[in-house]
Amino acid sequence: MDAALSHDLTSKTCQPCEGDVLPLPQAEIERGLKTLFGWELEGKEIVRTFIFKDYYETMAFVNAIAWISHREDHHPDLEVGYNRCRVRYSTHAIGGLSENDFICAAKIDSLFEA
Repeated sequence: MDAALSHDLTSKTCQPCEGDVLPLPQAEIERGLKTLFGWELEGKEIVRTFIFKDYYETMAFVNAIAWISHREDHHPDLEVGYNRCRVRYSTHAIGGLSENDFICAAKIDSLFEA
């Protein structure tokens, strides 16, 4: 993970995307993944599973993701279980990945590491 690039992403905010841009090319996706911790490319999404001690910690994390998503107006798909949360990002309006996905993933990484 490139901490400097990750910090650059956490300082950015998501830009509105209504299908007026192209999805990121593969080279930019690979570069973006290097700025994150534990995220993987699955099809047209970036995905990471977070593990917690118990349900309470999991739900606190989910609520923090909801706050970030609301502020950025960019929302992931979440799969929540007792002690885990799987987060999936893609930009549905463009049918692929945008910088917004990496911005939000980096913000979630920094939240988890805190």
